[in-house]
Amino acid sequence: MKNNGTHWSKAELKVYILLLCAKADSIEDPEELNLIRSRTAPENFDRLYNEISHDDEDNSFTKIENTISKLDYSEMELAELKKEIREVFSADGKFHITEYNLSRILDNIIY
Repeated sequence: MKNNGTHWSKAELKVYILLLCAKADSIEDPEELNLIRSRTAPENFDRLYNEISHDDEDNSFTKIENTISKLDYSEMELAELKKEIREVFSADGKFHITEYNLSRILDNIIY
């Protein structure tokens, strides 16, 4: 069993969630990845990209849920995170059913 303990900051969690969104349709589109890169420090992007590449979806959800419960998010921070999630989903100009399903799952975890 993989270790689901994380000690991420809010910025690191955001990058991890956005990377999960980028791979939701099994196609990591360059537009999606470039958007995420533009919003994070390169070392965080590289480290979290490597980590999510080795995580299955269930493990990713567990990590997100555990980390969200540890961090004190305001309603405005959560609204901003949701906005950035939508931006990643729309970066490639397509909104696949798998992205829609992931959006619903993340809504349940985040809110």
